[in-house]
Amino acid sequence: MPLTFEQHTRNVQEWAFARGIYEHSNARAQLLKAFSEMGELADAEIKGDAPAARDAVGDVLVCLINFCAMSGLGITDCLAGAWDEIKDRKGRMVPSGAFVKDES
Repeated sequence: MPLTFEQHTRNVQEWAFARGIYEHSNARAQLLKAFSEMGELADAEIKGDAPAARDAVGDVLVCLINFCAMSGLGITDCLAGAWDEIKDRKGRMVPSGAFVKDES
């Protein structure tokens, strides 16, 4: 049976703790690392490199899990909050590929 998101999150946190990331790093460093990994994701997208994109998305998630743990945030709580905010949002896609939400 595949692991749940919560199980993956716990695994990442245990891994980070065992490697001293929580002791020797900080939330800001993890956030900056997440941005660095986003650059790798953008590069993979530009090159059409799906395996590199998959790796980069995973790396971003690891950094965000660590950022949340160091900031006292629950990543699933953050996701749930975002979902609650967008689930009923109305809007449209414009030709540039951006979603423009209705302000009503």
